[in-house]
Amino acid sequence: MASGVATLPVRVPGGSYDVLLGRGLLGQLPQLLKERGLARRTAVVTNETLAPLYGASLVDAIPDTFLITVPDGERHKSLDTLSTIFDRLIAGGLGRDGLVLALGGGVLGDMAGLAAATYMRGVQLVQLPTSLLAMVDASVGGKVAVDLPAGKNLVGAFKQPALVVIDADVLDTLPAAELRAGLAEVVKAGIIGDPPLLDALEGNWSRLDVIRRALEVKIELVQADPYEDHVRAHLNLGHTFAHAIEVCTDYRTRHGEAVAVGLVAALRLSARLGLTKHSSGERIEALLTRLDLPTRHGVDSIESLWDAMSRDKKTLAGQRRFVLLRDIGQVEVVSDVRRDDVLAVLEELRI
Repeated sequence: MASGVATLPVRVPGGSYDVLLGRGLLGQLPQLLKERGLARRTAVVTNETLAPLYGASLVDAIPDTFLITVPDGERHKSLDTLSTIFDRLIAGGLGRDGLVLALGGGVLGDMAGLAAATYMRGVQLVQLPTSLLAMVDASVGGKVAVDLPAGKNLVGAFKQPALVVIDADVLDTLPAAELRAGLAEVVKAGIIGDPPLLDALEGNWSRLDVIRRALEVKIELVQADPYEDHVRAHLNLGHTFAHAIEVCTDYRTRHGEAVAVGLVAALRLSARLGLTKHSSGERIEALLTRLDLPTRHGVDSIESLWDAMSRDKKTLAGQRRFVLLRDIGQVEVVSDVRRDDVLAVLEELRI
């Protein structure tokens, strides 16, 4: 393998897989698959934006491969699109010994991953994330899902990939707004498990460095808690708010933008409940603003946000659960939060 490629192993129940991080890795993909015994009948699943940029060339480069293209965007992350993928896997002759390459951002990786988890009771999966958000978060850990009208990621599974290949060069074609949105998950990783990462983001930072460090935070939690029974839930910092914002804006708000607002909301709620100092939240809010990320939401009805939270998959026994801050690097899951406190925070953050 070329020099300059970082290999981050992930231990999961029943085995392990590698996350490869570097530049120019898509061009090395045929060899990488061959080296790992993954050269077989293959479906490249991607979206309409990425198919002409990378999908067609992968099909040309990898033997015995065909292309499946689906619409782009969160509103297409549905059972209907999943059914389309199944139909095309069958039409392409993918058998139980086949391989799915998920080429795209978090939405595509989730859908293609769920298809791989359930098609013929499961085929091999390789994640090829193309957005910063997918690189640092969605492509690692095995959570795959689609949305229902009632809420986000309500139909899903755990499907560990055989390999994750992160080619930082593809970020050169990523729209600036999408790149910024991915930084919200990097900030989250710093808050949870790498406080010096926040220092780096406040100064001059490099893509490869922040991707690697955010990945290391996620990998540590995924290995400790592969099925989200306890500490892995810390990765949901800001997400109870974020998912509600996405639902209530019909997914016009990017996931990373919603996470940025959700982080601010979670930290303000933490301060309101006396769990942490206001200064911690002020620092994060200032950093998000520096990174050109939103810190306010535009949902008119805060009651609708509260209702959307009740349908979030993190709700247990009818109680909404929030990941809140004790200190930078120290978070916890709290479920006994009063409605009035949550609504007060949402009101503060309304544009």
